[in-house]
Amino acid sequence: MSFNNEPENQDKWQNDPDNWIWGFFYYNPEDDRLFPPKRIKQLGWTINFANPNSVFLIIVIIAIAFIFS
Repeated sequence: MSFNNEPENQDKWQNDPDNWIWGFFYYNPEDDRLFPPKRIKQLGWTINFANPNSVFLIIVIIAIAFIFS
């Protein structure tokens, strides 16, 4: 298990304004999660733009939606 993904670190990262670009886009290379919770956790999840797997996954989802539309 990675020590980076302990709940204490996740809460610290979530509340750190330096991990939020323009207060909206989550960018944290230390965080391994693809979809961390939004700043207000009750609103759902967001994408960790520092994780290349999450960016690739969202591009695939958009491409599939575009193909079927």
